[in-house]
Amino acid sequence: MTLTSLNQYGHDFQIKVISSLLTHKGFLTNIHDIISEEYFENQAHMWTIKEILSYYDKYHSTPTLEVLKVELQKVENEVLQIAIKEQLKDAYVASDDDLKYVQEEFTNFCKNQQLKKALMTSVDLLKGGDFDGIRFLIDNAIKAGNDKNVGHEYHKDIEGRYTVDRRKTIPTPWDDFNGLLQGGLGNGDFGLIFGNPGGGKSWSLVALGGFAVKLGYNVLHYTLELGEDYVARRYDAFFTKIDVSKILNHKDAVEKVVPELAGKLIVKEFPTGKATISTVESHIAKCTDLGTKPDLVIIDYVDLLSSRRKNRERKDEIDDIYQSTKGLARELNIPIWSVSQVNRAGARDEIIEGDKAAGSYDKMMIADFAASLSRRKEDKERNTGRFHIMKNRYGRDGHTYSVLADTSTGHFTVSPYRSEEDDEERTMVSSHRSNNFDVDTTKQDKFKLHSKLKEFNI
Repeated sequence: MTLTSLNQYGHDFQIKVISSLLTHKGFLTNIHDIISEEYFENQAHMWTIKEILSYYDKYHSTPTLEVLKVELQKVENEVLQIAIKEQLKDAYVASDDDLKYVQEEFTNFCKNQQLKKALMTSVDLLKGGDFDGIRFLIDNAIKAGNDKNVGHEYHKDIEGRYTVDRRKTIPTPWDDFNGLLQGGLGNGDFGLIFGNPGGGKSWSLVALGGFAVKLGYNVLHYTLELGEDYVARRYDAFFTKIDVSKILNHKDAVEKVVPELAGKLIVKEFPTGKATISTVESHIAKCTDLGTKPDLVIIDYVDLLSSRRKNRERKDEIDDIYQSTKGLARELNIPIWSVSQVNRAGARDEIIEGDKAAGSYDKMMIADFAASLSRRKEDKERNTGRFHIMKNRYGRDGHTYSVLADTSTGHFTVSPYRSEEDDEERTMVSSHRSNNFDVDTTKQDKFKLHSKLKEFNI
């Protein structure tokens, strides 16, 4: 049972309705034929609803803020113009709390209004004995507001697929990756970084999570092999640029930098092999209910989750876990990053290709973006390595990049690929300039001599 007028629902409810119509195309698609600006009594609300419906009828998409700004300039009444600005501001910053309830309740309200209208019209048809007309009106009223989302309608959705913010992305710390990903990992995307044991895979996840938090995103970091406190100290090292092995002596630096972070970070530990993707999903729902809705999820790492389907071959279990993880990203409409091991042959390669994924090659098929981080023994000594783009649904792949990897703070510098000799020279330059690396005098002298010899083409 719904209320008889929108005013009874209150101002905040109506603002959330407008917010949903502006940001959820599926909701607008379902009710655009049963909603009317006449349901609203507030003049500013009526103007916004009218503009939303007019834009949808023409472009089959939701209007952007830029479109509304232009249309707003055509409003001659200054008082109304100010009122519209205020309610649009409220709509775009409205919380997503109870959004499903608001959408369902408003849909039922609109359906009831349509049914009421059909019954009123039926009185005149009844007098004329037009029972077919009555049946037609009632049937249409009952069907009104049902799910109409059949998918992306190619001919109608041109505007929608070229809307700039259609695919919302969270950037990585590396511009080269962002360029290949058209901005970063997007909502519903699953990204993987492959690497050999001890090669810095988990640190790369800290870099991804820490960078997102600094940009103002909420990050949930799940760890299945390291303790919560230690992973949190890794983030301390990332934010302060102080070696994680020394961070315990710099609590004051951590307390200074953490309050300045724009986003929220939650680190949650699950026992290896005990948690399933359903466990992760339940924890995400819990965090959301408690006020921290994640923008990015990090799982270190997916292979250590347990399959919901037991007593099968390990490859089948891994495939099930990865498919469930990708499904969770799509269902929650948020990006998920994880890491995975390479096989023994891949651990020896200078550049790790896609066929070296351990456990199941299907991981590559499931992921939207996959990169490898190759760091052999000599790389660990020089703080170097290589990122190789193994798969990319959003652009080119097959590219290799050189990496300067500080696995004491989680900072990775990515640049065009260089040979091992260039990597060694570049490492010495970076070591000379950075306080984060311990450089002995011998290496500095060796670098200076090498530079002089290059000047004389020796």
